[in-house]
Order: sequence, then structure tokens, then C-alpha cells
Amino acid sequence: MDKIAPKRIVVLRGGPSAEREVSLRSGAAVAQALRGLGHEVSEVDPRPGHLRMPVGVDLVFLALHGTYGEDGTVQQELEDLGLPYTGCGVEASRTAFDKVLTKQKCLEHGVPTALYLVVEDPRAPWPSGWRPPLVVKPVRQGSSVGLAFVEHPDQWPGALMAALQYDQAALVEEKIIGRETTVGILGGEALPIVEVRPRQGGYDYHNKYTPGATEYLCPADFPAAVAWRIQRAALGAFAAVGGRDYARVDVMVGEDLKPVVLEVNTLPGMTETSLLPKAASAAGLDYAALCQRMVELALQRAAGVNGESVKNANA
Repeated sequence: MDKIAPKRIVVLRGGPSAEREVSLRSGAAVAQALRGLGHEVSEVDPRPGHLRMPVGVDLVFLALHGTYGEDGTVQQELEDLGLPYTGCGVEASRTAFDKVLTKQKCLEHGVPTALYLVVEDPRAPWPSGWRPPLVVKPVRQGSSVGLAFVEHPDQWPGALMAALQYDQAALVEEKIIGRETTVGILGGEALPIVEVRPRQGGYDYHNKYTPGATEYLCPADFPAAVAWRIQRAALGAFAAVGGRDYARVDVMVGEDLKPVVLEVNTLPGMTETSLLPKAASAAGLDYAALCQRMVELALQRAAGVNGESVKNANA
């Protein structure tokens, strides 16, 4: 890595969301890496509406997840303060955090996504014309919070109640049978594909954060043409929501080897075992180099260099 010009960087970590503990871990790892690179780093655990920044900040590194941090709120606060920050902007964050808006954007741009409907009534009956298995999750949450797999209609009421604990609306999707993957995007390019293989059940909150519960393969073992289609779908979804700098796109690969986009994560986990760092490592970027690249992308954008989001990635 070339010699780095030290910057005064604030790492925002923690926050008020259901993903606070994951964010604290992400932020601690980022702060340690940035200090190791020679940057002057402050760590701030923000309160909505009371964002206080140290004097003389060059950049804010967002290591927040979930509501407030990932839904455009803190991005707007930082815009109002005139401070550059890592990751997607206000509108892209707001769009991607809302799974229904994301699906609508994907459909508008010809990006493949699963059939879905939205349910707001916790007493709603089984959806007419649908057959299990289904996936039920809050419209606006991350880290698999409130997600449930419905293999039998008897599980429907409990799954709906679980999702609606976290949001006013639940997204109901057909469950795609196949292989679960995720594609990191960095600087407008797709990183090597990570395949996610839970040892038991689906990739829910338990399997995501319990050590040893899930196996990860990177690069995933797909024929080159299939891998290209998966990455192309991920880039298409990233462009559809107006993404910039970086993100992680979750993609199911059906038994027919066709990709189906699930969602776009604009502030993916940044612990050293998280999926975006795994993908970056497979591309030759260690954790510190990944953090530095994120910093550089934000600083270049603030200086008016290479600040455009991905265009026509699905063309």
C-alpha cells in the first residue's frame, strides 16, 4: 500500500437500532484498522437529533447499521453539517433500506427479484393463491432482524407477528430454492461472490451471528457465465437504488442457476469476519486496505473526483 496521508476521521458506531451490537463491533474493527494506517480517529456513538462532531473532521466513516444509520437519516444530518461521509447518499440509503422500494426500483430497471406482497395487519389470513415456502420479514430492518421462513401455513401467524414487531409493514416473498450468495461492490466493481451455507435452516439472525452455524465459500464455485450473471444482477440492483462507493447485494441463485436479487445493504457489516471483508480479501484487499479504499472513495467524491454512482450496470 502506498504511503497514506493521515486524516482526522470520526467513526460512527452503535446508534439506536436493533443492530446496535453488530454496529459496535463493526465500528471497533474499523477504528482499529484506521489507527493502524496512521489516521487520527475518534469514535462517536450517535444519538438521533443530537449529532455532535469533533472540530476539524476530515471525514465521517459510517459503521452504523439499521434504522437511523442506514435509512438516510444520519446521512441527511451529515449533509446538513457539510461533512463528507463514507457510503451511499441520502436517497439511495432511504431507498435501499426499504425492501419494497428496492424491489420496485429493481423491477423498473429489469433486475430479477422475487415475487412479493406487503402485509400490514398482524391478523391477516394466509395470502390467497400463494403456496409455502414463504419468507416473511420487516420492510425496513436489516441483519435478518424479524425474518422468518414459513414452511407450513401453521407458521404464518407467528412469522407475521415477529416481522410486525419491528415495522408497520411486513414483506412476504416466495422462497427461492437454491444457493444463497452475496456480492460486494466496491468502487463500482463487483467483488468475488460469497456463497452462504447455513448448516441448519435458513440464513436467519441466529445463523448469521452464531460462530460455526454457517459456512462461507469465497469465491463461490459457479461456472464463469453464471458468476457473471450473479454479479451483473448485483450491479444492476446497486445502480437501481442509486448506490455509490460500496454496498453488498444479497442474491439467491435458483435451481435453474438464474439470479434473484433479495436486497441491497448500503452499510454492510465491517467486522473482520463480515462478508464484504471476505469478498475484498478474495480480491486481494486485506481489511485495512478495504477501509482505506472506502475512505479514499469518500474523499475523492468530496473533492469532486469519480463521485458518480454506477450507471447502466444492467445494460
